[in-house]
Amino acid sequence: MTETKTTSAPAEATLAGRTALITGGASGIGLACAKKLSAQGATVTVADLSAQLANEVAQSLGGKAWAVDLSDTKALEELSLDTDILINNAGVQRVAPIHEFDPEAWRLIHRLMLESPFLLIRAVLPGMYQRGYGRIINLSSVHGLRASPFKSAYVSAKHGLEGLSKVTALEGAEHGVTSNCVNPGYVRTALVEKQIADQAKLHGIAPAEVVEKIMLTEAAVKRLVEPEEVASLVAWLAQDEAGMVTGASYTMDGGWSAR
Repeated sequence: MTETKTTSAPAEATLAGRTALITGGASGIGLACAKKLSAQGATVTVADLSAQLANEVAQSLGGKAWAVDLSDTKALEELSLDTDILINNAGVQRVAPIHEFDPEAWRLIHRLMLESPFLLIRAVLPGMYQRGYGRIINLSSVHGLRASPFKSAYVSAKHGLEGLSKVTALEGAEHGVTSNCVNPGYVRTALVEKQIADQAKLHGIAPAEVVEKIMLTEAAVKRLVEPEEVASLVAWLAQDEAGMVTGASYTMDGGWSAR
């Protein structure tokens, strides 16, 4: 009797020959996206505030590192970037009532999560237009579609990102450039862990209660989103097959926005 051996087929290189730039690419959702796109054949540039982490991830993926403070938006104004895929992912969170919100923290969130995506899109569009191809994927949030108390800066920045993405889609359509938002609920990342701690302090409850009673109250599926789940949707939007998908917002929120 002859033994038949089975082997797993290698992942399809659907992004072979493409280049991708991922902000906040050294951790969390950005890291998951970098790994996913690299596995599908893209050459990835990992942009991150931490030079050490960016270099470590880039080396592990055979990509490139870009150590950059994206909140320093003045330094991005004359930037010119050459990439097929831009993933605007970098972000931070601050939680406070509006009347107590630190104005500088409010401005920081908008610089990092709305102004810098605009400047990066501005920097990549000429090259994309010249090639007749481009994919811009903005990591928004369910908070780009819904509001929550104590998150005035984050919610307003994400709502602005939604509008920016749609305008980019309209302007880029004739040039083969698509622009879309991905809108997850709470994702299992260090950023969310920080939010849990902040919310626990704000409400005077245990961290476990924050997840159950605050974060997942509106979701039908009672668990956090995994970074790899978000990366799978991002990777699909980056492919040629998604050429007719533009100006859209893809929720991955466990049914939160269905209410």
